[in-house]
Amino acid sequence: MRTLISTAFVSLDGVVEAPGGEPGYRNSGWTFQDIEFDAAAYEIKGREQGEATAMLMGRVSYQAFAPVWPGMTTEFAGYNAMPKYVVSTTLKEEDLIGNWGEISILRSLDDVAALKETDGGPIILHGSATLNRHLSDAGLIDRYHLLVFPVLLGAGKRLFSDTDKDKQRLALRESEGYRNGVQKLVYDVVR
Repeated sequence: MRTLISTAFVSLDGVVEAPGGEPGYRNSGWTFQDIEFDAAAYEIKGREQGEATAMLMGRVSYQAFAPVWPGMTTEFAGYNAMPKYVVSTTLKEEDLIGNWGEISILRSLDDVAALKETDGGPIILHGSATLNRHLSDAGLIDRYHLLVFPVLLGAGKRLFSDTDKDKQRLALRESEGYRNGVQKLVYDVVR
């Protein structure tokens, strides 16, 4: 079974919306505003590209990444080369771009569960706040790679749902704090 890894930039109060400067959110770009850059904090991002063998995302994140990431040949060479899976009930095959390698549409969480049963290495889940919450609630995420930023954003899309469900235990796999206040937290989901 393949490991599904959720990777996210997250505020201390759990917001994941628009960390890189996407339009339409009042705190857009919060990972770069007033937080000193520390390259060491982003080491995990390079490691993810080397370890993952496929990328998963929801439709909204796909539509945000697809026009930009294929042209970022240095920063995202690993991601650009790997197969991509987009979970969407509305996206059509003709909506997919042609310059970003192999892209497949999955129509349901059952399709994601079936993908996890295939041969291959880890699958990395980028962005996709809504998909992230649904996958977490369905018990399909195996590991979290979180960079927690020292900010409170209040409103915004959250990484975790507020669904009333049984407690889910996590096992700390790795942690590190950086001089700019960012914390790296890597957790395995305990089953």
